[in-house]
Amino acid sequence: MVAKQTGDVRIHSFVSSFAYSNIANATHVIETKNKLVLVDAQFLVPYARAFRDYADGLGKPIDRLYVSHRHPDHWFGLGAAFSDVSTYALAETMSFIKEHGEDSLSDHWKLGNLVPDRVVVPEQVVSPGDETIDGVRYVFDLVTDTETDFHLTIKLPELGVYFTQDLVYSGTHLYLSKDMGHWIQVLQEMLLEDYELFLPGHGLPADKNEIARNIEYLLAARQAIGDGLTGDAFKSFLLQRYPERKCPGIFDIYLPRLFGNASDY
Repeated sequence: MVAKQTGDVRIHSFVSSFAYSNIANATHVIETKNKLVLVDAQFLVPYARAFRDYADGLGKPIDRLYVSHRHPDHWFGLGAAFSDVSTYALAETMSFIKEHGEDSLSDHWKLGNLVPDRVVVPEQVVSPGDETIDGVRYVFDLVTDTETDFHLTIKLPELGVYFTQDLVYSGTHLYLSKDMGHWIQVLQEMLLEDYELFLPGHGLPADKNEIARNIEYLLAARQAIGDGLTGDAFKSFLLQRYPERKCPGIFDIYLPRLFGNASDY
């Protein structure tokens, strides 16, 4: 889908299934006059290939792909459909995939051929700062200790577009971490910035109303933990409080880590 068009620039979003068993991965394309820039690579093989087909269908060369963070639902697709594309990531993300990528594949063996059969490690480091690509100014930033430990954000200031990826979950349940307090602060600061379109890592393109709803969700989750809710009781609380949010399967992914000793995936 085309989320925004301004002059020669079109912003596309490609979202995987909202079905119970999936997590509505959102990946994006910045289409400029001469080339394409992609953000994240999808999780499951069929969606990664469909996203590649979508990008190829635009009829312009893919200049590069940015991986936002180390969770495999954002980089597994590299091995399925983007091994020929120049790929950029934070140094911390690159190191994690290099050192633990094979373990991540093994951890998802139950998904069978839905996950790729090889790991592709990003080869180019992206650092905080500005860069102009095909006439469009990009602002890259490193955000720490939110949904994950190291997270890349991408802003297009002249277009009012902010690629938040997993800092924002649009219409879906959030993947919660122990850093909810800092995450809330980051989102509160986001509300004050001069952007109007926010491209999430899960769900459909969003506005500031959805950012405010994410803040409220995180506050409610922190309060529930403070009240002693854990495990299934915590899950039931959030399901009942937010019946409109999709993808409840995400609870089964993060609860063992949030309330136990399971490693982050």
